Amino acid sequence: MKPRVSNGLSTHILSASATMVGVCMTVVSIVKLVHPMGIGHLIDRMLALDSIVFLASAMLSFISMRRTAGAEQLERWAETMFLLALGMVAIAAVLLSFEIV
Repeated sequence: MKPRVSNGLSTHILSASATMVGVCMTVVSIVKLVHPMGIGHLIDRMLALDSIVFLASAMLSFISMRRTAGAEQLERWAETMFLLALGMVAIAAVLLSFEIV
């Protein structure tokens, strides 16, 4: 078994994901204040779900830093979840900006 070679990606994913959970929750609060009904209904639910995906990404990256067996696979999953969550934030931003929904 060859030793794990880490490029430090988990550390970056962990800090960025944790920050993005806070960002999502802040935007949810602002959307609820500005748009109590209408477009805010979809956006706040989308961002709440998005914060859970960011949380999962942060947890996977943390676990990958703590483990040696299977750490690379956990790091790949954390990266995939992070990119998925970033895509969701981008979609929510477009919907909110252009008031599409």
